[in-house]
Amino acid sequence: MHKSTSPGRKSFRLYAIVSSALIGVGAAAALAAGITPATAASLARNADTQVAVFMIPLTLLVLTVLLEVTRIALRGALPAEATPRRRSRLDWKPGNGEG
Repeated sequence: MHKSTSPGRKSFRLYAIVSSALIGVGAAAALAAGITPATAASLARNADTQVAVFMIPLTLLVLTVLLEVTRIALRGALPAEATPRRRSRLDWKPGNGEG
């Protein structure tokens, strides 16, 4: 029996659509204002700006990973580790000099 999409999954889809639309509107607004990658690069000649452009997304990524690990660990529903299946060697034949 097929289960319908959960409300959490539906809200994520809405979030993805809205965030994609905002990125598109922001990019269109930047291009309409005359901000191109070349002009944006000239704004980032200062070393502090370059470090911030690198470190802020990296810090957000690390914090997101830590929050997800904490959420999964506190939920207590870690998946059981499955034992790997052994491959059968029915088609094995001895090679040259193996017996």
